[in-house]
Amino acid sequence: MTERIKENHIVFLFVVGLLSWLIPGGGYFLLGEKKRAAIIFVTIIATLCVGLYIGSVGVINLVGPAALYVKIAQVMNPPIVLMLGHHTANTAYIVYGWPNEIGQIYTMTSGLLNLLCIVNAVYLAHLRVLERVGD
Repeated sequence: MTERIKENHIVFLFVVGLLSWLIPGGGYFLLGEKKRAAIIFVTIIATLCVGLYIGSVGVINLVGPAALYVKIAQVMNPPIVLMLGHHTANTAYIVYGWPNEIGQIYTMTSGLLNLLCIVNAVYLAHLRVLERVGD
């Protein structure tokens, strides 16, 4: 019985983490925290959109000369960033100068903020499962 709870627990944590990555705040929504989910969704999407507005879609260059930490931080955004990165890789759309740097900073910030929210949602889900089990 304990093994089954642990297996379901791991699957539940994985679902919460995956949903949090696919839709910012989705893990919180699954846990029933709708206000927190809405605030996180708006914050992360707004920060990502501001970065894309300032630097255009060219700031998401997953195959270009950008540093590895830029690529990793941007991938922590919702999967739409992967699609945009694929689009910019095929069109050789390059942005230079301050708009590129500021746009990268905003998109990286939204990605890292999303990573923090994913970790927190998984942790909250873990605590809730432990409360139900009584461990």
